[in-house]
Amino acid sequence: MVLSRQLTTSNQQLYNMIVTPLDSAVLDSKEQYVFYHKMIDFTLKELIYAVQYKQILNTQEVQLFKQYSDLLMYSVEAMRVKYMYDQEDNMKVDLTDSSFPNYLEFRYLFNDLALREEYLGKLTDIDTLKDEFLDTLMRKKEPIAKRKLFQASSIVYYSSAKKEFIFNRFVQGKIIQALEGSPAQYLVSWSFYDVSHNRPFICYMYFNYDGKDPIKERDEIYEVLKSVADREMSLDTMAYGIDKRLPDVLPKLIKRVDLGPIHNVFAKDENKVTHAILQGIANKDIPLESFAISFKIDELKSASEFKEGNFFNKKTFQKWDAMFRQRYVFAPHRIIQLLYNKAPEVIDKLAIPPVQVSDLTMAKK
Repeated sequence: MVLSRQLTTSNQQLYNMIVTPLDSAVLDSKEQYVFYHKMIDFTLKELIYAVQYKQILNTQEVQLFKQYSDLLMYSVEAMRVKYMYDQEDNMKVDLTDSSFPNYLEFRYLFNDLALREEYLGKLTDIDTLKDEFLDTLMRKKEPIAKRKLFQASSIVYYSSAKKEFIFNRFVQGKIIQALEGSPAQYLVSWSFYDVSHNRPFICYMYFNYDGKDPIKERDEIYEVLKSVADREMSLDTMAYGIDKRLPDVLPKLIKRVDLGPIHNVFAKDENKVTHAILQGIANKDIPLESFAISFKIDELKSASEFKEGNFFNKKTFQKWDAMFRQRYVFAPHRIIQLLYNKAPEVIDKLAIPPVQVSDLTMAKK
C-alpha cells in the first residue's frame, strides 16, 4: 500500500520520521507524537471557530460545544505528556473512521489519575531529579537519558492533570433555560465517546417539563440520559427511550453532533474524503499535514403529542418527524479544491459548500 512507504524529501527530516503504516494504530516515536498531537489540537480549534463563524450551531449550543471540546483537547494534551518519553508503552490511535485516540486511552487516563497520589509517591523527588539533570548537562556534558525524561514527564503528568477534566465515556451537561425563540423552555446537553467509532458525539435536547422543576429533579433525568443515550444509535430509538423513561419530560427537539472523522495521514478507512487526501499525499500533490474534518448534525423534531394509558394514568408521548441530517466538511483551501476534483459526490451532499479553515504548517528540518 502506498502509505506504508517512506514519505521523504531530501531536506525534510520530519517527513522521514512520520510513517504510519495502514496496518498499525500505534504512535511509536517522539516525532509522531508531536505531529499527531499538534494536528488534533489544531484541527479542533479550527473547527470550533468555523462552527461559530458559520453559525452552524446557535450561540448557546456553540458555548456548550466549546466546553466539551476543551475537555477533549485537555485529555489529548494529557496523553501527549504521558507518552512523550515512555519507552515501554505507546499510545494507540484509531485509524478507522476516526483519527481520534482509542477510547481505552481515555479510560487509562481516568484510571491513572484516580491513583495519582500513589503514583506520585513512587516517583523520584523533583529536587533530586533537577540536581541529576544539571549534573548531567553542566558537568558531564551529556544528554539526558530517555528514562530520566520519562520520569520528569510523569511528574508533570501526575502533578498537573486533573481527573475531573478528562473526557469520559459519558459527560453530562447541566439543565439550563433555553434561549428565547427555542423549540422548548429547557435545554440539556451531554456528550459521549462512542466505543465502536472511537470518536466523540455531542447531544442537545430541548424539552418542556410537566412537573414542578426539572432542575430540582435533574438526577433522574441525568440517570436516564446516561443509560439510554450514551452511544451512537438510531435517533428515533434514543428519543423513544428518553420519552418513555421520563414521563414528565416532553422532548421537542433532539440534536446530535458527530464530530469527525478527521481525515489525515493517520486515517485508515474507506471514506472518499480520506482516500482523496491519502492519494494526494502519496502523489506529493499536497503536504503530509493535509487534513479535512467531517461534521454531521442529526435532528429529530416532535411533530405532535399523543396520550396513552387509562383514564387515571395517561402518559404523553411525542410523535416524531423523520430524522434530518446535515453534512459539513471543513478543510484548507487546497484540500477543498482537491475534493471538488476527486470527490465531487461528497461535495454534492453537503448542507453548505466546504468551509475553509487555516492550513496546518509543521516545522521542517
